[in-house]
Amino acid sequence: MVESLNQSNSEFDMSALIKAAKAQGDGQGQRPVEKWNPEYCGEMDMIIKADGSWWHEGTRITRLPLVKLFASILRKDEDGETYLVTPAEKIRIQIEQAHFLAIRVDVEGEGKDQRVFFTTNMDEVIEVGPERPIRVDINPDNQEPRPFITVRGRLEALLSRPVFYELVEHGVVETIDGDDQLGVYASGAFFVLGKVG
Repeated sequence: MVESLNQSNSEFDMSALIKAAKAQGDGQGQRPVEKWNPEYCGEMDMIIKADGSWWHEGTRITRLPLVKLFASILRKDEDGETYLVTPAEKIRIQIEQAHFLAIRVDVEGEGKDQRVFFTTNMDEVIEVGPERPIRVDINPDNQEPRPFITVRGRLEALLSRPVFYELVEHGVVETIDGDDQLGVYASGAFFVLGKVG
């Protein structure tokens, strides 16, 4: 039996959460969170900020192995909310912009056959393709593009500004529905980065 993490109506025992997460694997890689269907237990005072940092009760979590452990039990559900999930419980946390930050891009080859890889702040390498597309939305506050890459499930990484600029250098212009669009080819697919002009 898995020990309950919920110690009261609004607080969760951090050490119990760490223990429960570690119990689900060898500490390396992802857990099968999509297969778990625990009861919703409430919200934890934890937030992933726009710069990719994790904060708990107003204090930054500085230990990368601990952040990676939490990232391995992260899941975004159809309701649009993000949770830390174990087989026994599901705890909602807050996200400022994205679950991860893409801090590096590598491009192999050129033209329609080129391959594009991103490295996240969790040291995950993601290859762009139909299963892991790039999408760009517009920040309503300043009208700047916000580019994202799908990491796994519904989890996304925000491309850091230098990474996005480097990606744009590999861009080409294609006409789509009568509009000239800047984008990149990856794994044979074209991903729009923005309208030209």
